[in-house]
Amino acid sequence: MSASASPDTTSTRLWHPFANMADVKNQAFLVDRAEGVWVYDQDGRQYLDATASLWYVNIGHGRREIADAVAAQMSRLDAFNVFNDYTNRPAEELAARLAALAPMDDARVFFTSGGADSIETAAKLARLYWVNRGQPQRTHLLSRGQAYHGTHGVGTSIAGIQANRDGFGEMIADTTRVSNEDPEDLRDAIERLGADRVAAFFAEPVIGAGGLIPPKPGYLEAVAKICREYDVLFVADEVICGFGRLGHWFGSQRFDLRPDLITFAKGVTSGYLPLGGVIAAGSVAEPFWTDGGRPFRHGPTYSGHPTVAAAALANLDILEREDLLGRSRELEQPLFDVLRSLTDHPAVSEARGGVGLLGAVELDAALLAEEPGLVLRAHQAIRAAGVITRPLGSALAVSPPLTITTEQVDLIGQGIRAGLDATLS
Repeated sequence: MSASASPDTTSTRLWHPFANMADVKNQAFLVDRAEGVWVYDQDGRQYLDATASLWYVNIGHGRREIADAVAAQMSRLDAFNVFNDYTNRPAEELAARLAALAPMDDARVFFTSGGADSIETAAKLARLYWVNRGQPQRTHLLSRGQAYHGTHGVGTSIAGIQANRDGFGEMIADTTRVSNEDPEDLRDAIERLGADRVAAFFAEPVIGAGGLIPPKPGYLEAVAKICREYDVLFVADEVICGFGRLGHWFGSQRFDLRPDLITFAKGVTSGYLPLGGVIAAGSVAEPFWTDGGRPFRHGPTYSGHPTVAAAALANLDILEREDLLGRSRELEQPLFDVLRSLTDHPAVSEARGGVGLLGAVELDAALLAEEPGLVLRAHQAIRAAGVITRPLGSALAVSPPLTITTEQVDLIGQGIRAGLDATLS
């Protein structure tokens, strides 16, 4: 097959994540190119990417600045590891920049290849931190109902989405889920388990893949206080919520949180190249950075990859120069208003949002009971109407590029309504 020929998606060998391949193998949707908030299929049809691909194209598609930064770095130093004493300029610069932006004192940055890697890293780091503090029994990891923390071993084990846990057996021991609404449930769990056994509590500022659930007022502040009270490490999973999605560099800053660890990915490069990481407060890093400390025997091959770091630096420049964090804050209410306007539709029972440039519409429970596949069918009908949404359980979510305009936000509502009309008809 020539480089310009379209692949035969009806005889694919590509195994898609989270997909029923019996269905997908004969009807894959080929995305051919993209620009700004738009993507185009192989026939040239245009679609508004209301999901920023997978929550991450914060600066929009097709930014030449990223391509130029990547090309320049590859021509100088394409790739090299940062194991042992090796380093490179882009990785050093990016670590310093992220540490300065993070809401914690004396921060240190450990780079990974993505969000799930970052969760694995944070969990191992939290457990080893307590070993270094002379409390090796502190291994228990707490998380929230409906939480999504990736699909590696730790992420699967602490997932609050039961479907993501089913069938895999126990990946790691010592995990417990608590309420995503009642902070006292966290306190009860810590006291029931014994604070001297609990290593860390993981929480997304806004629950993403678990249904797009903003926190109840005061919830995050309360659980952070409980973690401090019992000396439990607070891990903010910012894989979705960072880099402008909630109108700040990190979603934690919106709630004046000061986490012990932050996991990040996605928006750090706007998805142009794979990158993730963990930011650790100085107090957590200290046992590993002082003479006599033990090494952190953990590390992805591509940690600190110079070309990926160069892409991230160019991405941060765009976010800052174009004040896309401010645009996120400016448009979060118009987006929520558009989603709430859909609650008069017979297929919609609820709209969620208003905390960041993301939101979801929940489909009617009675309709879902009649047709369990309704969400996926609605998603496809909305796409046929020109808008790409993300099916999440019983809801359809949106998280558009931060470069979107008010007029394009309105198009999201129009496309969802048209697709839902077609679904019910």
